[in-house]
Amino acid sequence: MTVLIVGGGIGGLTLALMLHRKGIRSVVYEQAPQIREVGVGINVLPHAIKELAALDLLPALDAVALRTKELIYINRLGQKIWAEPRGLDGGFDYPQFSIHRGRLQKLVHDAVIERLGPDAVRTGLRLGGFFQDEGGVTAHFVDSRFGKSSETVRGEVLVGADGIHSVVRRYFYPEQGRPSWQGVLLWRGATEWPKFLTGRSMYIGGGMGAKLALYPIAPGSTPETRLTNWAIGIRVADPAATTPPVDSWSRTGRMDEVVPYAARFKVPGVDVEALVRATPTCWEYPMCDRDPLPRWSFGRVTLLGDAAHPMYPVGSNGAAQAILDARCLSDMLARSEHPMLALSLYEEDRLPKTAEIVRLNRTGGPERVIDEVERRAPSGFDYIEQVMSPAERDMIVKGYAGKAGFALTQVNR
Repeated sequence: MTVLIVGGGIGGLTLALMLHRKGIRSVVYEQAPQIREVGVGINVLPHAIKELAALDLLPALDAVALRTKELIYINRLGQKIWAEPRGLDGGFDYPQFSIHRGRLQKLVHDAVIERLGPDAVRTGLRLGGFFQDEGGVTAHFVDSRFGKSSETVRGEVLVGADGIHSVVRRYFYPEQGRPSWQGVLLWRGATEWPKFLTGRSMYIGGGMGAKLALYPIAPGSTPETRLTNWAIGIRVADPAATTPPVDSWSRTGRMDEVVPYAARFKVPGVDVEALVRATPTCWEYPMCDRDPLPRWSFGRVTLLGDAAHPMYPVGSNGAAQAILDARCLSDMLARSEHPMLALSLYEEDRLPKTAEIVRLNRTGGPERVIDEVERRAPSGFDYIEQVMSPAERDMIVKGYAGKAGFALTQVNR
């Protein structure tokens, strides 16, 4: 069997590694001219790290990332709402990693090249079209730089792992339109900064209309510094907005726009405004997702990762769910008598789980605990227990973990 993977992001590359482990050949086609370290920080939760550990990637992760020790939710005034240990410190059998997204992608890419060979990832090729028959899938790729015809290839399965603007998804859903937007713009950046708390701690704070995420993603140049990632999300339009600004997809952000927002947040031990001002470059993204689909698989073609279920970046679940998709799909292809049955079983398992996470993330996911506290106590509080009981906070945060598949008992079983 040969699996054609469209998209060289974290999901597509991880799928290639997992298929290789099962003895299944694959080729990754990426439209970018080369795999580059783009993006800023992400968190990869223990349920996904469990899968990467099975691919023997833990040493490589430790070389470029940090094992997250604790997560703290605060309001915009810096008052603690919730805190919990994470990863190994939280009793999991596997760590949680805070990492630069581009470094994670390159790490997996390098493993693919080392194990599958240099021809396993073909860059600079954009999917032009495909058709399938009883025996397989024929795909045509064109040179993404010059538009000239490049090559036609054949495989038994085609997987669209090509992101929120997926060409493969659009083939089956041509009327889907642009991604859904609820009016929140997200600015993200990273720079070297003095460490705070344990040096492996993560803050998420703010309220209903403004959120801040703050965590280190790599060691700094000295023991007292860290490469520190920050993300600020601000509601700038009516929540009923349905389409994001045309010109603001992953563009370079303007510091004069984001610095006043940074000044809204108080974080114990961190001058957020100074941190943002010290960042050389930041990026602006509209926080978007898409409605869950009724189906992913069509004969010998299926979707994976953001192509299947783009979700709001709350709860640290985007990359993690793509990795879980890859594990499930590789398992089904290895154990099923026919590829079409494998794709059907994969969809049956993963589609309802990810659809639930998409819906939960629209209401804030575990960060909804911050919104609820601000709604009840917009001017702060003396004791958090007077605002929300431990049981209610636990229900929001731990309830999300269970539905997203990274509760302690789910990961360690």
